[in-house]
Amino acid sequence: MIELRNVSLTYTNDKTSVPALCGVNLELQRGISYAIIGPSGSGKTSLLLLMAGLLKPTRGEIDFLGESLSRPHQKMALILQEYGLLPWKTGWENAALGLKIRGAAREVISARLQPILNELGLGDVINRYPGQISGGQKQRVALARALALNPELLLMDEPLSALDALTRENLQKLILKIWFQRRITIVLVTHSIEEAVFLGQEIIVLQTPGLIKAVVANPLMGAEDFRNDLNFHQKCTEVRSILEADAYHEQISRVG
Repeated sequence: MIELRNVSLTYTNDKTSVPALCGVNLELQRGISYAIIGPSGSGKTSLLLLMAGLLKPTRGEIDFLGESLSRPHQKMALILQEYGLLPWKTGWENAALGLKIRGAAREVISARLQPILNELGLGDVINRYPGQISGGQKQRVALARALALNPELLLMDEPLSALDALTRENLQKLILKIWFQRRITIVLVTHSIEEAVFLGQEIIVLQTPGLIKAVVANPLMGAEDFRNDLNFHQKCTEVRSILEADAYHEQISRVG
């Protein structure tokens, strides 16, 4: 579905250049759920924004559905960390915003959006403003807005990081349910090892500065009661060991 070939990204501020990603080669397949994890500063969000077409690589090429990606594509949807809801718009208006920007007729918006709002349990909040609803409800509205676009690729930048543990787990289950039902390609950026293992069929581990350390296969992702399965905890241990090894080598290099 999406291919990155020797992709590098450098941010330039005045006379200072900071590498965010260095020579990334990656192929993402249709219908797979991916999780991207790594320490702060390893380029997770930069990688996601490149896939979304919101950033252009300093070097290298990115293809989406076999064509060069130079801007956001209509078959993608992006959910940002802070939900991206407009405080002066109601839940319905926020959820309908993507379709409205694309010029969809009111009848089309209603027909597309109402079943999604019902599925996400948002019937009670569609006339409320973001300041009047909980964090979990805000995230559901953001998810409804993305799903209303009927995307083939859903990109999410730490969408659950600000939520309490129970709400976060419930929304993880909801994302998993949506993936099972729609089989869209998902790319999720997270700082949580447990979340990466719960939602990622493949876990892309980044290291500083902007390098792919490993791609960990997670074939049992989505299995019934996976969170309580021994395999879940073993996979979390595997990913943690990769991250800890990277942190250890980084500390040694600084001391040296």
